[in-house]
Amino acid sequence: MFKKRQTAAIVVAALLSSPIAHAQANLTAETASPGSTPGISVIALSEVSAASNVANIQVSAGQTLTNSVQNVAEGKTDIAAAPFVLPFLMSRAAGPYAKLGKEKGAELGSKVSVLYTYRIACQGLYAFDSSNFSGYDSIKGSTLFNGPPRGAALTNARLLVRLATGLEEETDYKAIQVNWGQAVATIKDGSADAFVLPMSFPDSRIIPSLSSGDMTIWSMPKAKFENETFQKVTKKPGTVAVTLPISEMGYAKGVTVVSEDELYRCPGTVGGEIVNVSMDFETAKKLTEAFLNNLDTFKAKAPFMPNSWHGETDIALTDMCGLNPIKYHPGAVAAWEAAGYTIPACAK
Repeated sequence: MFKKRQTAAIVVAALLSSPIAHAQANLTAETASPGSTPGISVIALSEVSAASNVANIQVSAGQTLTNSVQNVAEGKTDIAAAPFVLPFLMSRAAGPYAKLGKEKGAELGSKVSVLYTYRIACQGLYAFDSSNFSGYDSIKGSTLFNGPPRGAALTNARLLVRLATGLEEETDYKAIQVNWGQAVATIKDGSADAFVLPMSFPDSRIIPSLSSGDMTIWSMPKAKFENETFQKVTKKPGTVAVTLPISEMGYAKGVTVVSEDELYRCPGTVGGEIVNVSMDFETAKKLTEAFLNNLDTFKAKAPFMPNSWHGETDIALTDMCGLNPIKYHPGAVAAWEAAGYTIPACAK
């Protein structure tokens, strides 16, 4: 039904049991690192789809999602995790998709649709206490590790620094970029003074890095978070304002959170699992049903997954509609509504 593509990346699949042997479809999927929210989400989808006799999904993890989104639009991959800023940029041939040209970008942007959404992460600033880094006021002249060489995380990291301080990479501070597979090693090796990276609560990069020392995380300054400039940024697809009680961030020993009050503030990145609009109705419906019927499985996969907004349809959390050019796949809409959820008309 769909093309099967061999990759050299990590292949994650459910156990080779009888449900897989009789799965109704063979699909491919791409996602971020296996320990991230998108990575865990797509891998969980592959497991519940196999167990539900829906599909055998071959997952390539550790991918740059900028490329994965384009692969789905071009029909090279069936499913991908996607920060919603990426289909938006692709549809406008902007940012990492500038070389596509406006006509091609608009065409590809119209080829993707959504099965379900979630919060991928919140962009934040943190550093080892031993680095004597004091927060946003220490960024000027420092060296930051701010993500992989290409993709939404790097764009969002630069944006957070700009919003909070007005500083620009290269002009005001230096930066290191490495692929996600090297992230924890780069955090621990002392090559950067601080880190501006997407975080989950608790974060899967911070926890293993604590073996090298205690850390401090800084909330986005309240005045910057509430000003008109940041509110305009949240109108961009894939970015929402997140306010979370520090007590719910999931940290115990080794982590200090600095804020003006008891709340942690950050720009949140929202996305979801996307498919090509040409995916047939029944396949999209059954994949979404497998997701909805197994929400507890998704939320049990990691300590931060219950706090990642899986199973939400409120546009304040999903960031559908508005400038977001993509809609739910009709098959996904049918599955959501059959399960008793309301999908906003603007998202259909």
